[in-house]
Amino acid sequence: MSASIIITGASSGIGRATALKFLGEGWQVGLIARRQSVLDEVADGHARAHVAVADVTDADALERAFGVLVGKMGRLDVLFNNAGVFGASAPIDEIDPAEWRRVLDVNLSGMFYAARLAFAQMRRQSPQGGRIINNGSISAHAPRPGSVCYTTTKHAITGLTRSLSLDGRDFDIACGQIDIGNARTEMIDDLNARMLAADPEAVPVPTMDVTQVAASVFHMAG
Repeated sequence: MSASIIITGASSGIGRATALKFLGEGWQVGLIARRQSVLDEVADGHARAHVAVADVTDADALERAFGVLVGKMGRLDVLFNNAGVFGASAPIDEIDPAEWRRVLDVNLSGMFYAARLAFAQMRRQSPQGGRIINNGSISAHAPRPGSVCYTTTKHAITGLTRSLSLDGRDFDIACGQIDIGNARTEMIDDLNARMLAADPEAVPVPTMDVTQVAASVFHMAG
């Protein structure tokens, strides 16, 4: 049977590009996101693409989605823990606490829930083991202005990655993190649009092709 991967946030941006890369390389690919119609577009009727709708902030829904996907694929070799949001771009005193909680729920709790499910599956399957790849950010090292919610969660993901890489050793579970710069996605396009709306003279942030990110995730998975 082909190697298998589950990708969260698979309906757009980095998740979508990564799903298409792995499908092209012959993997079984489990796709998780909130929108059935967009997931179906990514899957495009592919025999090795398996769709499950779930919001990563809903631990129970995510557990059901993992159950469906692992049931179809037979095992789980890799999790690309990708789903995330940038959130409001502003100084901290202009951030609504509700917005803070939203970003925290998606970027940190959502990744915790997905990693927890993947770890459990990899620990108990036979043969044991697998790889978890967390989508961090260059903001975990050098944040941009007005990114307090996003940057805080991405620093936390580094802690999650390091803890999992230690705890997984006894079970042949590896955990790594990819800290991506400005891949050209809907999120970066939105950031550029917001920046230009605030200052028409601003210089848009430079970007790289999102397929380069997908190729890097594929390299890590191998």
